[in-house]
Amino acid sequence: MIKVLVTGSNGQIGSQIKALEFDYPNYNFFFKNHSDLDITDHDFVKNYINQNNFEIIINCAAYTNVEKADIENELADAVNHLAVANLATVAKENKIKLIHFSTDYVFDGFKNYYYDETDKTNPLNAYGLTKLMGEFQIFKINPENSLIIRTSWLYSSYGVNFFKKILLNVVQKKELNIVEDQIGSPTNAKDLVKMLMKIIPKIDNKSVELFHYCNEGSCSWYEFAKEIFEFKKISTNLNPISTLHYNSKINRPKYSALNSEKIKNLYNLRIPNWKVSLHQFLKDIKE
Repeated sequence: MIKVLVTGSNGQIGSQIKALEFDYPNYNFFFKNHSDLDITDHDFVKNYINQNNFEIIINCAAYTNVEKADIENELADAVNHLAVANLATVAKENKIKLIHFSTDYVFDGFKNYYYDETDKTNPLNAYGLTKLMGEFQIFKINPENSLIIRTSWLYSSYGVNFFKKILLNVVQKKELNIVEDQIGSPTNAKDLVKMLMKIIPKIDNKSVELFHYCNEGSCSWYEFAKEIFEFKKISTNLNPISTLHYNSKINRPKYSALNSEKIKNLYNLRIPNWKVSLHQFLKDIKE
C-alpha cells in the first residue's frame, strides 16, 4: 500500500479525505493535525517522515482566519510559510510527492476576469501574503513531483466555511446582509479531493507545477447564499450589501475567480459547475 501523510487533518480538505479514504484501498493514510504533528518544527517533522517512509505528503494544514491573520501574523507565517518550507525540504530529501494547497487570495482582484496561473500575484492581506510566501518556498526548494493547487471559496460539512456560517446565522437572525461585490468560484471540497486522488498516480514532473482548481463558473457571496436559501427553501430575508458596508478592516480581492483549464486539460478532468455541485452537496447532506 502507498503510505500517505495528510497534514491539517481536521480542516476542510483533510476531513474530506478522511471521509473518502475507504474509496481508495490502495492508499494507507496517516492523518495528523497540529497536536499530533507540529510541521513548524523542522527536526520533529523530518524525523517523523523519515521513520515512516511516506511516498506522498498532502499538506492540508493552513492558518485560514483571514480576519485574525494580520494580528496573529507570526502564527500565520509559521503555518502558511515556514512549515511549508519544512515539508518541501523533507519531500526533496526523500523524493516524496508533495501536494500543497494555496488560495485565490494571492491575487488583488483588479483583473475582473478569471485568474490564470501566470497572472501576477499581489495579496491584499496577511493571509494571502503568508500563503504566497509558502508557494515561493516550494518553488525555491523545488521538490520533484510536487504540485501547488490554488483553490477558492471552499465549502464542505467540515471545519469553518461560508456555507456553515450561513446556516448558523439563519437560526440566530431574522435577516442576513451578504456582500454582493466580491466575486469568486465556490468549490466543493469533495470535488477537490476526488480530483486530487485521480491525478496523484499521474504526477510526473521534474519541477514544481502550479495549478488552479475550483468548480466552474463564478458568483458573488450574495448569489452563493441566495442559491443555498432557494434550494433549502429558507425564508430568512437576504440583503445584498457592498464591501464598504461589511464590518471588516481586512481588504479582500473584489474578483478572485480562478481559471482551471490547465489542470483540466492536462489530466483530462470533468469539473462541475459551482451551482450543479452545490445542489448535489445540499442533496447529499439532506440525505
